[in-house]
Amino acid sequence: MSEKKVFAVTQRVRYAETDAMGVVYHSNYLIWFEVGRVECLRAIGYPYSRLEAEGFGLPVVEVGCRYLRGAKFEQLVRIETWLDSLKSRKFRLGYRISDADTGEPLATGFTEHLCWRRGVVATIPVELYEKLTALL
Repeated sequence: MSEKKVFAVTQRVRYAETDAMGVVYHSNYLIWFEVGRVECLRAIGYPYSRLEAEGFGLPVVEVGCRYLRGAKFEQLVRIETWLDSLKSRKFRLGYRISDADTGEPLATGFTEHLCWRRGVVATIPVELYEKLTALL
């Protein structure tokens, strides 16, 4: 079995992302998943802005996150994103958040997306489906 294509982006933890305990507040990991998702679509040549211009959306229908270790202010984190599964109308992305310097895992998770157009479930656009298929 071949390895899945992984897309990665790094960013520094901002002060506004931390809580009173000095660690990244849990909901910010979901925002980082979105950062990874948007960058993944851009990297395969089908940016989210194009999808929206064509009248499509990819709402999250399920999400999961396992927190392993807290990230802290000014820490450089690496957000890795890959395609876990693909069907004609939905797909699932996997994520790994880690310390960019040490590789120490901070969180893992997934988001599942349903394709919709004009408020109803739709088939994923052919070109996007083909680009996603190439990632499996």
